[in-house]
Amino acid sequence: MTNELLALFEYYEKEKDLSRATMVEVIESALLSASKKSIGPARELRISVDPDKGKIKAIATLVVVDNVKAPYDEVSLQIARRIKADAKLGDEIDVEITPKDFGRIAAQAAKQALMQRLRQEEKAKIYDEFKDRAGDIVSGTIRRFERSDVIVDLGKFEAVMPSRERVKTEDYNIGDRIRAYVLAVDNGPRGPEIILSRSHPSFVRRLFEFEVSEIADRTVEIRGIAREAGYRTKIAVYSADDKIDPVGACVGLRGARVKNIVRELNNEKVDIIRWSDSPREFIQDALKPAKLRTIEVDPVKRTVRVTVDEEELSRAIGRHGQNARLTSKLMDWDVKIERDETAHEQFEARKSDAGDLLAGQIGIDPILAHGLVTAGMNTLETIATGVGPEDIVSELRNQEIEIDEATAEEVIAKAAAAFARLREGGDA
Repeated sequence: MTNELLALFEYYEKEKDLSRATMVEVIESALLSASKKSIGPARELRISVDPDKGKIKAIATLVVVDNVKAPYDEVSLQIARRIKADAKLGDEIDVEITPKDFGRIAAQAAKQALMQRLRQEEKAKIYDEFKDRAGDIVSGTIRRFERSDVIVDLGKFEAVMPSRERVKTEDYNIGDRIRAYVLAVDNGPRGPEIILSRSHPSFVRRLFEFEVSEIADRTVEIRGIAREAGYRTKIAVYSADDKIDPVGACVGLRGARVKNIVRELNNEKVDIIRWSDSPREFIQDALKPAKLRTIEVDPVKRTVRVTVDEEELSRAIGRHGQNARLTSKLMDWDVKIERDETAHEQFEARKSDAGDLLAGQIGIDPILAHGLVTAGMNTLETIATGVGPEDIVSELRNQEIEIDEATAEEVIAKAAAAFARLREGGDA
């Protein structure tokens, strides 16, 4: 056992970087447990390992008695005086009780104990190396999948990217090289665990810090990030230096900086917005390119109500409401985007006036006249020269207004007469 133990000491010292003092401590503790089975419950049993010679001893502190009744706790005076010449009754002396087959037991226990301690040491190294790296970006290789979690090889250690931290639009394959954000380093009951993320908003923040030197040196600040991973990110930037354009700094020459970030994000759309303390100004930049008609700000309730024209509504809200949601997250305000009803009401009013005018010019029922205007037949010239009776019947039927062709011909004739009077300078 001596040679074998010395070989273990040398191997673990050189290859695994375990100190000999640590190994002696581990082996003594492991052998104490193992020896209790082979030796029994000896009084104050302990194990001694010589780190230089590899020799192992099992020692118990026994009480010297005249007549031994408890062999695990007592030693006879005769045997005691062989160990210590001046021993007397009632003394406590150390007695070596190493069994003959203890070498075999010790070898097996030593190997198991050292392997277990090595695993503990490796886990401790993982935690020590990564405990301060939460918030960093690391690179690794995808090694395997555990259910829907991705296991990433970081070199010496492995990390896990849980399914909730994956990006839905990305495909992951074994052997792929990926970069990810260190979300947390947990030192749990099963040892330290490195948690990675590619969907967290701070992943985008760190990419900008790496790519944009003005952000790294704090000339430009990131004031807010809102992200729907895989689809779109909005980032608000600000600079206290009036000479620096924070948006331009992030975009880079010919868009080089932001292109690198978008490439890393697998073509996720990134909107860079100039931060403003004025909600009115900020909302205008955040919802570009949509053109806003009105902005109502309630600083107490932290709400912004925006109205846009009908044709701008889908652009302002975004696909499935994404633009509005991200803007709300970025501002940390409740953003409401509505269609501007004023323009619609004005259009309806103009259409109503045109119908009333047409009814008076031709001398027909106002309902019929409004139906013609709605169908686009809103001038005397159009009715007199541009349509036939069947056109009028068909268009009005679509609006659930029923007339026959004879009536339609009469409308055309009246329109033609009124148009002729207008051309001659008569009254309409």
